[in-house]
Amino acid sequence: MGDMLQVVRREMKMGFRNPWAYSFLIFFCVFSLSLLIINSQNFVAGYSGTTGSMLNLILYLLPLMTLFLGSFSLTSEKEEGSWQLLSTYPIGTMSFIVGKYLGLSVVLMTIVTFGYGLMGLLSGWMGSPLDMMTYLLFLVFSCGLVLLFLTIALFIGSLSKNRWQALTISVSVWFFAVIGWPTLLISVLGLMPYQWVKPILTFLTFINPAELVRLFVVIKLGGGSILGPEYYQWVDWVQPSSGSWIFTGICLLWITCSIVAVYGIWERGRSHG
Repeated sequence: MGDMLQVVRREMKMGFRNPWAYSFLIFFCVFSLSLLIINSQNFVAGYSGTTGSMLNLILYLLPLMTLFLGSFSLTSEKEEGSWQLLSTYPIGTMSFIVGKYLGLSVVLMTIVTFGYGLMGLLSGWMGSPLDMMTYLLFLVFSCGLVLLFLTIALFIGSLSKNRWQALTISVSVWFFAVIGWPTLLISVLGLMPYQWVKPILTFLTFINPAELVRLFVVIKLGGGSILGPEYYQWVDWVQPSSGSWIFTGICLLWITCSIVAVYGIWERGRSHG
């Protein structure tokens, strides 16, 4: 536990000194103000065309930001030789990985909460506040994207030898998970027998954190009817209050499995020198 806390503190210190973090902080604040301008046109509550546009804008920015910061953090350890030095100390690989994850989570969540806090303060000052439940669901949406995509970022950083390789893989993952996902989904499901569509759709949704978090928030905002008949079962389990706990459990399972996979990669590299 002590070793892990040291890694967390070290990662937070490095993260808040990283110019990339401040660049993303400024970018996200400008982005939040843009959402505020969208909201100022009319009062936003529940799911609507305005809410959908705001969700899509967040979906484009946050995963890419998380993939860059997370994967670069691990590849920099390899390029600068920090991991070779750390591996000479009696620090466990799991403590290192979990400490990295927690430290980066604090840095990224600080960026997100600062942006939303600024948006909330200015919206109140301008006299066009967001509906509180909608505001909280947007915050949940952003935090869910950060926490789930950070595990993918660590996985990419574990497999990449340098920052350029991490950059290429991160952009590719972001493109397929966010931009190209609808096209990929339609092409895959179009090749399957009808009775396989729902099971495969459910499986593919669970392996894509962007789609998983988006569906949860859209249904909670009251937009489940736009998703189509294939998602009726999702609406049934997400809408009740128990759906939030089930969703939290799914996210924790996702994070745990991903961290175990990253641990396996680093432990293998450590044992092979």
